[in-house]
Amino acid sequence: MSTRSRIAVLASGRGSNLQAILAAIATGQLDAEVVAVLSDKPEAPALQHVAPGQRWARSPRDFADREAFDTALGDALAGFTPDWVVCAGYMRILGQRFVERFDGRLVNIHPSLLPLYKGLHTHARALEAGDAEHGASVHFVVPELDAGTVLAQARVPVEPGDTPDTLARRVLAVEHPLLIASLQWLVAGRVAERGGQLLLDGHPLFSPLRLDCAGKLNA
Repeated sequence: MSTRSRIAVLASGRGSNLQAILAAIATGQLDAEVVAVLSDKPEAPALQHVAPGQRWARSPRDFADREAFDTALGDALAGFTPDWVVCAGYMRILGQRFVERFDGRLVNIHPSLLPLYKGLHTHARALEAGDAEHGASVHFVVPELDAGTVLAQARVPVEPGDTPDTLARRVLAVEHPLLIASLQWLVAGRVAERGGQLLLDGHPLFSPLRLDCAGKLNA
């Protein structure tokens, strides 16, 4: 009998990606369970999507330094014994020791076609550059910000007259399907990362998987 993959989610806000994960589990699209939601914002709405015993939240201001907070977060996270850790709207940079502690099972969704536009304000930066396409990426987390191996991407056109807000809405529409499709392949054991190399069914893959219009990933 197979055991469902255990997913822990790090979130700082309303938890729209978390809701998408929970909905996919409820409809049988994703063979997993969300075992915990952890946050650096004790008032984050995302926490309300799971039972009290599955929540952990502390303010970084209550800790002596970044490393002390990361240690507490990591200890709490380890206590939930997750198979996968998903950064879904988690707005705090994770320190090197934390990332190394969960190496290979820590993924993030980022609103750009990485390696383009790491960090914030990605939609405005894509418009300023005159890009014809924009999108979202799911990547493995490394200590350097938004620099880990990219697992999968979804692309959207940049349309005449777009503003950062209109472009952000178009990207958000593909973020959720991209995250769910990526998690489906992760929990099935089809994709992995080893030493910066993306592997598909154990074989090297030299470009990210791409989300098609049906919400499926393709090599």
